[in-house]
Amino acid sequence: MPRVKLRQGLVALAALLAGAFGYQQLAAGPAEYVLAVSWQPAFCETKLRLPECCSQTAERFDATNFTLHGLWPQPRSRAYCGVGDDAIRLDEQSRWRDLPWERLDDGVWRRLQEAMPGTRSGLHKHEWIKHGTCYDGSGAQEYFEDSLLVLDALNRSAVRDLFAGSIGREVTGDEIRAKFDESFGPGAGDRVRISCKDDGARRLIVELTIGLVSKIGPGSDVAAHIGQADPTDPGCPAGIVDPVGNQ
Repeated sequence: MPRVKLRQGLVALAALLAGAFGYQQLAAGPAEYVLAVSWQPAFCETKLRLPECCSQTAERFDATNFTLHGLWPQPRSRAYCGVGDDAIRLDEQSRWRDLPWERLDDGVWRRLQEAMPGTRSGLHKHEWIKHGTCYDGSGAQEYFEDSLLVLDALNRSAVRDLFAGSIGREVTGDEIRAKFDESFGPGAGDRVRISCKDDGARRLIVELTIGLVSKIGPGSDVAAHIGQADPTDPGCPAGIVDPVGNQ
């Protein structure tokens, strides 16, 4: 059986078993998400041929701000909601440019191109098809507006200031968590996981994943969304905030 059909069959079976054993109440609880944000210079260290990497400059937004990777409904197995087999196959083959796309308003599209440099490689299409289709919203427009709302709050915070002021040097997980607590309330740092990668003798911070609970929307209190999430594995204990360019 093809992998796509096997996965869809397993999802259907899980739903059937959930109903049979009275688990349907789980779906009635508050929505849970993970926001994944990248530190783009670190991401680009080993991907210099990608268009968003070879065009990066020290003056561009993503040199000193967090960028959007994606907003992921939880659990992570919740993916490709209502998506046809052909689109899933294209996505799994990383043929993101060939994926179908729902056009965004010009203003949101311009903001997304700045905040998600991976749009140059079709990352927005991948994130929408795999994760956004399972988001509790009215379509791609709302999905990305809500994603940008949380990203903007992060980039206005002391967390972003810590990273922008530490380019080229190491920061610790404790420093990062303390800035989350300062910006989003006590305990917010416990809802953040730090991901690093090794680049020769250097360990670089490449991504943060942040737990969120309840539907996001205009006027959302991002601190409350974070504060309601479960604590998570802290991940990497320390890493360098990478500057733009191949080091």
